[in-house]
Amino acid sequence: MYRHLGQDYVINTRDVVGIFDLETTTVSKRGQEFLNRTQKEGAVVTLSDDIPKSYVLTTGMVDTVYLSSLSPAALERRIGRLTAEESKI
Repeated sequence: MYRHLGQDYVINTRDVVGIFDLETTTVSKRGQEFLNRTQKEGAVVTLSDDIPKSYVLTTGMVDTVYLSSLSPAALERRIGRLTAEESKI
């Protein structure tokens, strides 16, 4: 099933690896290194002009990080609700 993340970006929910709080993950050196590496690789997509609060890591043909101004809880509700609907099919 597909889910609209914002702007013109739609993702397949099967490709979602995780939804992460940007503030807590950038506290660690590993989190900073991961985001810096993905930025250098051109794998970061910014979904809003606002300050990002979270990011969604997806895998597929290319691993991608989507920066979102929505909270991790809001994104999880969106994707989680859809995942629950998928399981009914």
